[in-house]
Amino acid sequence: MAGNKPLPEREPELRHETRDVDVWAIGRFGMGLALLCILSLAGLLGLFHYFESRYGGRVAITLPPGPESGPRLEVTPVLDLARERAAEDKILNSYGWVDQKAGIARIPIDKAMDFVVERGLPWQAPGTGPAPTAPNPNPATGPMPGASREQEDLSKTNK
Repeated sequence: MAGNKPLPEREPELRHETRDVDVWAIGRFGMGLALLCILSLAGLLGLFHYFESRYGGRVAITLPPGPESGPRLEVTPVLDLARERAAEDKILNSYGWVDQKAGIARIPIDKAMDFVVERGLPWQAPGTGPAPTAPNPNPATGPMPGASREQEDLSKTNK
């Protein structure tokens, strides 16, 4: 009867490959990983017990200096935003000094836009004049880049 059974040596398609997967190696790796996790948890628990015994369960929390100890939350955020925007609009739409000693003043934004439309943006040809970090005493020298002859003549008459 032994002759009727297929033998692995005679019919290789009926065998399985034993050297591809080592089940025992995978099992040993899994057991080692589980043991490592258990040892890590035990070490953490020991560390927690050490800190608890050393500090007596107290945790020192330092709060930033201030009159209240809790968080400073906005009670009325919509009104706060409206006040903030009103203050910004007041600055944008009024005259005032930025630095009176240096002679720097602030003008309303509408007037500033009108000045830019009338006079154009300050521009100087590249490679001429002082370094970009130095103040430019004459910002509107040279033709504007890409300007036609009519635009150049118009800019000369506006000066």
